Amino acid sequence: MKELVVATKNQGKVAEFRSMFSKYDIEVKSLLDFDETIKDIVEDGDTFEDNAVIKAEAIASQYNIPVVADDSGLEIDALNGQPGVYSARYAGEDKNDQKNLKKVLSELKDVPESERTARFVCAVAVARPNQETFVKRGTCEGAIAKFPRGTEGFGYDAIFIPKGSDRTMAEYSSEEKNSISHRKNAIVKIEQWLQQLS
Repeated sequence: MKELVVATKNQGKVAEFRSMFSKYDIEVKSLLDFDETIKDIVEDGDTFEDNAVIKAEAIASQYNIPVVADDSGLEIDALNGQPGVYSARYAGEDKNDQKNLKKVLSELKDVPESERTARFVCAVAVARPNQETFVKRGTCEGAIAKFPRGTEGFGYDAIFIPKGSDRTMAEYSSEEKNSISHRKNAIVKIEQWLQQLS
């Protein structure tokens, strides 16, 4: 079985990647599996793609192994694409999901349902020692609910209603979410490389 490091300390993301990569017979390790403390990587790119590449290349060069990194977030049309690359820290540097949700809902309180369109975006970068890094983008279109619903998932899942659904992402089972998510749609685009690895 091949090993692959996913450059994240987010347990929710690790679980999603493990589930999606299992069919390729790839064992997923995360930054939580390393004994030594890995310093937080400064993600100061202007786009999701920039940040994914920064993370993947930093870990790949440090450990000399293939690394997959993603940067993902929520783009809301009525907020000119915000929170965007600042999704995790939208309400402050402490990366608090509940505070982020409250801030978004507060900013959208006077926005009618028809104008609450949004999308989850995920850029997945693959960095390999001595090879060029490549990056692919996946999206999941939808809209922002008036209030949070559901207990599954993490981040903005409780206020995001995928297009064609009347449930929030947090009301989906993990299998349902993984079949339509922005992360899955990005991973499909690196599938050929994953098959070569496995």
